[in-house]
Amino acid sequence: MNMPELIRNTWTSVKTSVDSDVLIKVDKVGKKFCRDLKKSLWYGAKDIVAELTPRKKDADRHSYLRPLEFWAVDDVSFELRRGECLGLIGRNGAGKTTLLKMLNGLIKPDKGRIEMRGRVGALIALGAGFNPILTGRENIYVNASVLGLSKKEINNKLEEIIDFADIGEFIDSPVQSYSSGMRVRLGFSIATALDPDVLLLDEVLAVGDVAFRSKCYQRIGQLLSKCAVVFVSHDEVQMSRLCDYCLYMRSGNVAALGISRDVLGMYFDDNKSIKSEPSIILHPSIKNFKCSLSDSNIIWGNLLEVAIEIDFEEKLVSGLALLNLKDGEVTVAQADFTDLLTISLQSKCLIRVSLGPIHLKEGDYSLAITVLNESKKGTIIHAVNCAYVSIRGPKGYGAVYQIPSSKVEL
Repeated sequence: MNMPELIRNTWTSVKTSVDSDVLIKVDKVGKKFCRDLKKSLWYGAKDIVAELTPRKKDADRHSYLRPLEFWAVDDVSFELRRGECLGLIGRNGAGKTTLLKMLNGLIKPDKGRIEMRGRVGALIALGAGFNPILTGRENIYVNASVLGLSKKEINNKLEEIIDFADIGEFIDSPVQSYSSGMRVRLGFSIATALDPDVLLLDEVLAVGDVAFRSKCYQRIGQLLSKCAVVFVSHDEVQMSRLCDYCLYMRSGNVAALGISRDVLGMYFDDNKSIKSEPSIILHPSIKNFKCSLSDSNIIWGNLLEVAIEIDFEEKLVSGLALLNLKDGEVTVAQADFTDLLTISLQSKCLIRVSLGPIHLKEGDYSLAITVLNESKKGTIIHAVNCAYVSIRGPKGYGAVYQIPSSKVEL
């Protein structure tokens, strides 16, 4: 039995033991898109005609792909009950937001069935549902009316919504003048203050400040006893804190579905094993370039020793020379060896860079080296994924990102 099957079985045994009403039921749902705009418009027109004049041979037209089409979401099934929080995880483009939009009724699934019970509160896209010309106060009335509240009910909730959003006098300013953080504050406040039965959140807490995120966690915790929450995030801390279960999506399909701890472990194991090929771009004057590590496995708190060997035809004058330690696309440590590279009179130089002590969370990191010319406008060396290092130690995932000090020797 493979890992996804094991997690699915665990999920089934846990779900059947919970005695509660189902608020979300997703059964073999799929959604496809077309990569070409003209083809997409043509297929859309044909589908509209087919809906108006159904023919037997077109009954299963949504079950197969036409030229240039692909499944953004394919064969996804799950149930969510009141009092449960499901986290959606996966790499960018895995289909998480598309699934959330289908749950909210913004787009129609091409196959399968979705059943939603009760009032749905959603914050999927930043500022979605706001009229930019109207004020924040006016948008509260518009959004709440769409959810079926009467004016009297909105008046009773108005002060609570405004107080939670905490945007001060801007509540009577047009929403188009709001910052991204202010839009999230107002949108989250509306979505959660109206006592939803189902709450859909798509990476909304990534924009707010620390104090506001803390308020959001408390509000979601209060709502969990009486609603079902579907939460999308790339932050494992948020997932672990909020979600009982996780659904791991990979290329539109369900890779795993089960208890958060197990699914998050599988997700991080998969992503740690993905190592991109090196990408090295050299100026014609560079005859040879090498980067090597004294040890590719570093214990938390130790030094990382990097040897950089450059063979060039003439004296190399650089305006910027940096060694970057990266976690995905994010630089988490950096060493500047500009001066030593610039003053070298040799046609071949070996530079040793020491990063540390390493106080980074456990995981796999890649090395990138950038050397620019004296004007800093021309690239001499651009090497990405030229080496990989694994950091291990007692701190595990709990370690906090820090920028280690650096030491450079010629």
